[in-house]
Amino acid sequence: MQINWSHHLALDESSVLDFSQHVLLVFVDELPVPIPFHSALENKLKRSQATLKDIGDKPVSLELADGALISVVQLKSAQSVFEQQTLLRQALKPLLAERPTRLAMAVYGKALDSVARLAAYVALVNAQNLPALKRDSKLAGLKDICMFGVVALPWVAETEATAAANTLCRTLTLTPPNQQTPKLYRERLQALAGEQNWQYAEWNVEQLKAMGAGAFVAVAQGSEPQDAAIVKLSYRNAQATKTLALIGKGICFDTGGHNLKSSKYMQGMHQDMNGSAVAVSILQAVSMQQLPVNVDCWLAIAQNHIGPNAYKQNDVVTALNGMTIEIVHTDAEGRMVLADTLTLASREKPDAMLDFATLTGSMQTALGTRMSGIVANSQALASQVAEAGITSGERVVVFPYAEDYDSELDSEIADIKQCTMESDADHIIAARFLGKFIEDNISWCHVDLSSYTHKEGLGAVASEVNGFGVALTLQWLKTFLAE
Repeated sequence: MQINWSHHLALDESSVLDFSQHVLLVFVDELPVPIPFHSALENKLKRSQATLKDIGDKPVSLELADGALISVVQLKSAQSVFEQQTLLRQALKPLLAERPTRLAMAVYGKALDSVARLAAYVALVNAQNLPALKRDSKLAGLKDICMFGVVALPWVAETEATAAANTLCRTLTLTPPNQQTPKLYRERLQALAGEQNWQYAEWNVEQLKAMGAGAFVAVAQGSEPQDAAIVKLSYRNAQATKTLALIGKGICFDTGGHNLKSSKYMQGMHQDMNGSAVAVSILQAVSMQQLPVNVDCWLAIAQNHIGPNAYKQNDVVTALNGMTIEIVHTDAEGRMVLADTLTLASREKPDAMLDFATLTGSMQTALGTRMSGIVANSQALASQVAEAGITSGERVVVFPYAEDYDSELDSEIADIKQCTMESDADHIIAARFLGKFIEDNISWCHVDLSSYTHKEGLGAVASEVNGFGVALTLQWLKTFLAE
């Protein structure tokens, strides 16, 4: 989506309405005197037996006699970014529902630049077209945004890159499974690599067998055709002094394997590749901004199907690092494909590693779908990512990476169990399992994406699949680059 941006310091009603018939008014803390569109606003509030004091509870929309639609929202400086994003999303919903080509946004009060930036991101990310295969789904898009009340827009490039990355993440995640098999996904990534000037490499099933990547192959072997692969996308910058590795779980469809899911829990399992979508989308945002960092994006792309060759309970397989794994549950396939991928990534000795995966049901049991959980082998890294969650509005909770949980993975026949039959603390146990496959003690954070989908939308994003993890990581990257 190509947006034409403009800005004006003047805040009079006529200049705002001259630009667009769709207007967002954002007040921060105190209401201005006089309030823009005062009479129309008071009439709307009277009709619902409310007063101006009630604006702070929820956004108010009003339609003027000339047909203009105005949405009014009051933010508080004391509110978190997440709370402010939520209110802005609610305020923008009736405006964006009409698919305007022009949008006016006026901000009043404190911290105007940061509030304008936040409002612009919420508007931009929710104005994007997502995959729709209905015959009448071709809709006009937003073309022009004018910010009233600010003197400059220095954040436009970063905001556009983040919104575009979030949209790519949601688009990949929402693509139907028959249109995004591992083969088709890899072709799509090759095309994207060509557009973005990334290096592309892949290791197919036969190559991974020859390398000894038995954990990945165990999952891939049950699917026909044998089109699974580990893919590496690389971005390089001449000014970079650090290298970041992003690792994503890319299970294009998850039946559960021999431990077959019921229809209720198999619904939506084409979205089990969301972790890989997050990783690719972060890479795109870095590339769009030409950030001074080298990034390698490692994607474990496969399907988990049932069949005569599918792996099964009590199998013992040997991972790329030589560790033998006793299979306990075939629906714990994510940690298997990630294990060998983490080993490959760590062998290149990046300065930090982050992996993204829709990995465990127990993380969703612990947090619901409003936050995601992280586990890290570095307390400093965990703290940085948690702080980035507060700043970006994509909230995360830090869970312990405690060694005594390893006893749950003791096996009588192999070096390690894949998981346990119980679900208690599986999010921590899964992280302990993954940590065994990282070589050279590299700083690493695991992001378990329990909030990648939330029915009413989450924070800035109105759609159920929300692209969680993209803005979080781009915010953390600022700290990583400043160290």
